[in-house]
Amino acid sequence: MPTIRFSVNGRQVAPEVGNPELLVEVLRRTLGLTGTHVGCDTSQCGCCTVLIDGQAVKSCTLLAVQAEGCAVQTIEGLAGADGALHAIQQAFIDCHGLQCGFCTPGMIMSTAALLAEHPQPTDAQIEHALEGNLCRCTGYVTIVDSVHRAAALLKERA
Repeated sequence: MPTIRFSVNGRQVAPEVGNPELLVEVLRRTLGLTGTHVGCDTSQCGCCTVLIDGQAVKSCTLLAVQAEGCAVQTIEGLAGADGALHAIQQAFIDCHGLQCGFCTPGMIMSTAALLAEHPQPTDAQIEHALEGNLCRCTGYVTIVDSVHRAAALLKERA
């Protein structure tokens, strides 16, 4: 089996991967990063969204070998080294942007990519950024509120 090299949450890894093996499978099974969820296996729900070189990507659509040399960030990589929640994670708690929590990692990672590009996004920008993420619980109002709250928290902390 081939070995690939990439970074995950700032740590260099070199897992052996099967061919074909999806990035989400390597993250969950090989590296034990189970915060990245598998919801649909068809790239419809967005639960598996991670950042690859800063861009939101559904990890169930990417072969692991395609991550060679990339910087991958998962939900586990957002919190501080001391365990302190990232502003986006805190905002989702503050605004009740989660209920069952299954879609939350993907929503948060998509939000991170959005806020890196648009620090003070409009509702339309938020809706566009999250259109590939499905939530069956909240009705999205509290998720949009969470993104606005995250933007405000990030601005305060800057």
